[in-house]
Amino acid sequence: MTQATRQSLQIAATFVGTVVGAGFATGKEIVQFFTQYGAWGTIGIFFSGLLFIWAGTKMMLLAAKIKAGSYKDLNVYLFGETVGRLFNGFILIVLIGVTAVMLSGAGAVFQEQLGFPLQAGLFLTILLCYGALKNGLKGLMAVNAMVVPLMILFTMGVCILRFPFIHWSILFPTYPIDHLPYHWLISAFTYVSFNLLTAQAVLVPLGGDLRQTVVIKRGGLLGGVLLAILLLFSHTALAGAPFTLSVQIPMAELIKALGTVVHLLYILVIFGEIFTTFIGNIFGLKRHLGQLFHIKEAILMAGLLGGVYVISQIGYGPLITHLYPLFGYLGLLFMFFVMIKGTRILS
Repeated sequence: MTQATRQSLQIAATFVGTVVGAGFATGKEIVQFFTQYGAWGTIGIFFSGLLFIWAGTKMMLLAAKIKAGSYKDLNVYLFGETVGRLFNGFILIVLIGVTAVMLSGAGAVFQEQLGFPLQAGLFLTILLCYGALKNGLKGLMAVNAMVVPLMILFTMGVCILRFPFIHWSILFPTYPIDHLPYHWLISAFTYVSFNLLTAQAVLVPLGGDLRQTVVIKRGGLLGGVLLAILLLFSHTALAGAPFTLSVQIPMAELIKALGTVVHLLYILVIFGEIFTTFIGNIFGLKRHLGQLFHIKEAILMAGLLGGVYVISQIGYGPLITHLYPLFGYLGLLFMFFVMIKGTRILS
């Protein structure tokens, strides 16, 4: 395997690992954005895959073009100096909050699924993060290279085990839905814009460091395709289940019927998906704050993890309720500017 191919695969894995999180693993996010729209949600998934490929790749190529060190540089390039700085301020606050959400979610997995003390789960996650990021970008990409294949295999496995119970009409838009015709399209667009806004903390320094157009394009293409495949398999597995729209963790309801071993794998996958998003955000925040404050990396890392730990004590639910809607609006604005800036960069 050539170095370029290996780097493309690492970009794809990092792309996937950064986008997916606790909401993806539980299935709630997929139901909210796609499955509730029935067969039209299937079309929404294909549309989202195309958007992930195009906008995600373009974001990394823009970062490579301007040699961005962090998302700060890209937003100043997109919005101008004054608005860019204001936008970066909002993103810094919300990214710290969302990172705290991921840490709180990781602690909740240990507490609710394994019976460990919440604080033990939080500290273990922090220690694992510190160890993974000691090697910087290489450490981040290595973690994603291990976790993402497991996520893909698990998601495909659940779908295969659900095969006899799948309502195959979910794959074809042949029946009406209880929503306005365009809602599935808005939902798909919002899903991508929301996730790319969070992912810029990782994908921007990734593109800025690698700066190899062919490698970035291949990695972006593969990452977008893998995201669409994961969404499609989860969507198909959840479709038609009587509890899909009524429970908070629909995937867990499917897992209960598949045995203890699958349940343990499910816990591992949930933690892996949360952890990849968590360390990705920490990496991006460290890069951004490192440009603002000239202090030792170890001290910055310790301060950042300590601050996120304190915020995580607020709790998983309240953090999501107040922060995620704001991030959604910022995501739409960010997506619009990525789409219109440098339209020839992908050619």
